[in-house]
Amino acid sequence: MWTHKAWRFPAPALRTYAGWCNAVEGNTTFYATPARSSVAAWAEQTPPGFRFVLKLPRTVTHERRLTGGAEELHAFLDAIEPLGPRTHALWIQLPGSFGPADTGALAAFLRRLPANHRYAVEVRHPAFFTEPQATAQLAAVLTGAGAEWVPFDTTAFFQTPPTSDAERDAWTKKPRLPLRSEALTGHPIIRYLGRDDQARTVAGWQPWVARVAAWLREGRSPTVFIHTPDNADAPELARRFHGEVRAAVPDLPALPEPEPAGQPTLF
Repeated sequence: MWTHKAWRFPAPALRTYAGWCNAVEGNTTFYATPARSSVAAWAEQTPPGFRFVLKLPRTVTHERRLTGGAEELHAFLDAIEPLGPRTHALWIQLPGSFGPADTGALAAFLRRLPANHRYAVEVRHPAFFTEPQATAQLAAVLTGAGAEWVPFDTTAFFQTPPTSDAERDAWTKKPRLPLRSEALTGHPIIRYLGRDDQARTVAGWQPWVARVAAWLREGRSPTVFIHTPDNADAPELARRFHGEVRAAVPDLPALPEPEPAGQPTLF
């Protein structure tokens, strides 16, 4: 998302957002494939190095569970073509019911995908995190396809009970899974959920600052998305995270100076 009432970004909001952060999660593509003309406008509003991480349609991932939906997938790939290299990765978010028994379907699906895109998979079945055989099997499938495993780190969020309406809402909706922090490719993607309290959000991301800095020193190109339950401070927090990583890796380019305003991401 690049629009949020609390941010007060002037129109066009995406162009303003791209002055604050240089990557965005394409969550809305999960619900509906955008018109090709809309995607062309996204490309016009962002610089060539801007990163879109676009979620595949739910008809493919949740309704057909990767075993059908060829027509919907083709329509989606055609619609996003105007983004060109701005499509950093296609994000395959799978439902919590998609477990180790379905790993073969994922492997077959990844083999059918066109090679001109990068792919990243987010799983939510607990067994992938707690059962060594399931973990190893999934990692092998992803590595064989050159795909990344996307962790959604909610550990800081679930440390203590919620204290606001936004936190209470997120408490019932966000996945509560063990932390995974290993990269499979040169382009890891991290999703982090903090709290509405900035201090607690910053404290919770400190392990990621060290991990991301290490990846950069290894020559990897990570993308990190910073969330909070209400997302009101997300752009500022994303820039703060980037600044903390840059303090550890001074060669990391600075983010652009944004227009005054008040999802985040970096790298």
